[in-house]
Amino acid sequence: MERILLNALSLWKDNPKKKPLIVKGVRQCGKTWLLREFGERYYRDVAYFNFEGNDALQARFDGDLDVRRIIAELGILRQKLIAPQTTLIILDEIQFCNRALTALKYFCENAPEYHIVSAGSLLGVALSKPLSFPVGKVDFLTLYPMNFYEFLTANGERLLCEYLEELPAGRRVSELFADKLEAYLRTYYITGGMPEAVSVWLESQDIEKLEETQQKILDSYELDFAKHAPSKDFPKLTAIWRSIPEQLAKENTKFIFSQVRKGLRAKDLEDALEWLLNAGLAYKAAKIEKPFLPLSSYADQSCFKLYMADVGLLRRMSRLPAAALLEKSHVFREFRGALTENYVLCELVSLYDGDTPFYWKSGNSAEVDFVIQNGMDIVPIEVKAERNERARSLAEYRKKYEPRISLTVSMNNAGRNHAPLYLLWKLKKLLGADQF
Repeated sequence: MERILLNALSLWKDNPKKKPLIVKGVRQCGKTWLLREFGERYYRDVAYFNFEGNDALQARFDGDLDVRRIIAELGILRQKLIAPQTTLIILDEIQFCNRALTALKYFCENAPEYHIVSAGSLLGVALSKPLSFPVGKVDFLTLYPMNFYEFLTANGERLLCEYLEELPAGRRVSELFADKLEAYLRTYYITGGMPEAVSVWLESQDIEKLEETQQKILDSYELDFAKHAPSKDFPKLTAIWRSIPEQLAKENTKFIFSQVRKGLRAKDLEDALEWLLNAGLAYKAAKIEKPFLPLSSYADQSCFKLYMADVGLLRRMSRLPAAALLEKSHVFREFRGALTENYVLCELVSLYDGDTPFYWKSGNSAEVDFVIQNGMDIVPIEVKAERNERARSLAEYRKKYEPRISLTVSMNNAGRNHAPLYLLWKLKKLLGADQF
């Protein structure tokens, strides 16, 4: 499966001032595959080491942190010499060894000729002991679940993607391709972007196997909660996590702490919520009332909507049947909107490298789904699940603030001030076009 981040890894390799690299991301989003693939494509040799449950490997970082000694012992461990420049050293699950994290500082300072990349879960890296973290001595990249563009290429649609990439802003997609893209998008809502889930679907086209895979991923996340979180926070963390689909299904999708568990208030749950956000498993879209720069200065962090990091996992956790999406059922009208919003948010987070969008609300009269910063522009985005483009709230926003660019996204084909849901991966290019 082709991942966009391979391009960034290639640039890192060619950077003469590069530092040891940490690739962060939620568990099972494809970090290990990505780094192995990068090594196979760009290096003569790959030295792969995984710290999880590997006492012999962790012992190499006990005692002093002399990088020459460590390199020599790692070579002995793998029974092959590790060469500077031509061997890529991969340190996987590095959050299990704080000493290895610390050692990255000394590789940066004393052995820059060795190319070292490491992978770790967002939560594990965030929770590393303060003294172990090599501040200023490492580079970072973040890998997200596969976005819709990557899903298309995994389905063998590289030529279609190239056609879409070159399509001028505002130009309608050929109806033949538009129908095909809509069908792919509805399938993506079912599978999501976790690489294992996508792979199982492509190989089997079996919804039962897909959902078994998705459930396994969800179960593993809850096991991670138990592994990383203090025992007092685990029940609250699990309660918040499991409440996300229910809260998104409401007509008013604002997250309400009191609905997580009876008797619990915001102050009881805020620490647990922060753990979930640090893990990268959920995104918090805070409310703004004034869309001015910088957006964060006008955000009300106590009023927010909570989304999941993968639309397919949201569908599975909500127990929404796949057939409801493929048959365009009206039975889940409200949740279809929430599912589409979650998809849009994940595309935006991936596109803007982790920046979570905000949403705008004016009293009880109007609400615009997302507000993003694109360069110097503040761009309001109204999300429609199907072909309806009526956007009363966006019209009110336009009247009040007169933005240079405002946008609706839906299943409709391209048009002025409108982008199809299946083209969000090229939104930056669209917004940069004068005719859009």
